[in-house]
Amino acid sequence: MQGKKFYLTKEGLAKIEKEFEELKKIREAKTKGEIPKVLQSEDIDSEYLSFHEDMEMLESRLREMERVLKNYEIIKPPKDGGGSVCLGSKVSLKDNSGKKLDFTIVGTIEANPFEGKISNESPVGKILLGKKAGETVSVPSSSLIYKVLKISYGEA
Repeated sequence: MQGKKFYLTKEGLAKIEKEFEELKKIREAKTKGEIPKVLQSEDIDSEYLSFHEDMEMLESRLREMERVLKNYEIIKPPKDGGGSVCLGSKVSLKDNSGKKLDFTIVGTIEANPFEGKISNESPVGKILLGKKAGETVSVPSSSLIYKVLKISYGEA
């Protein structure tokens, strides 16, 4: 898992870098203050437990983000002018009920179906990769069928 590539847009990279810096500042602020004492009578202090739980979550998120920042690749438009769906493609589809849908194919970290961004590793993302306008695809293990109407490129 260490060598896995994370595909990001420039915008996605900027968000991760910003969050990473903010979390490092939070960690620094938390560790500068007085750390709660372990014992308060015979029981472990709940403030101490809460502090360590927060720090574990913070450190875990920082490690995860650090791994992404060491193994990312910026999504770029295809050099050959395109013609088929790839990472960063904006795809217009029509489903089998006639409904039109628009998606941008992004890496897993930036995927957010509510914003029209689907992962290249999702079932729909996987089947769309390499397809051309006019082609029809069906999603495995479902009754969904999509016709690729239009493909465009640019910032994902």
